Amino acid sequence: MSDADKAAHPSEDTREQIARLRAQVDALMRDRVEPAVSHMAERAEHAMGAVRGQADTVSAQIRAQPFISVLVAAAVGFVIGRTLR
Repeated sequence: MSDADKAAHPSEDTREQIARLRAQVDALMRDRVEPAVSHMAERAEHAMGAVRGQADTVSAQIRAQPFISVLVAAAVGFVIGRTLR
């Protein structure tokens, strides 16, 4: 397409540029963003599994020794209350 044709039909040139930019953005999303998001999701899922495991362990300890758990909670509450005065 010559310069005169481009001047006569600027919307076609603009459409081609937009199409190229869209293809570049799609390629960047596919090559860079999606793998990074996927990796972060895997790490978050792993962390949630670890947190669930710790919560289950604490819950089991509380069920096994409820009296000690109440004493520990009371002591922690007392210390926090004294500290915040």
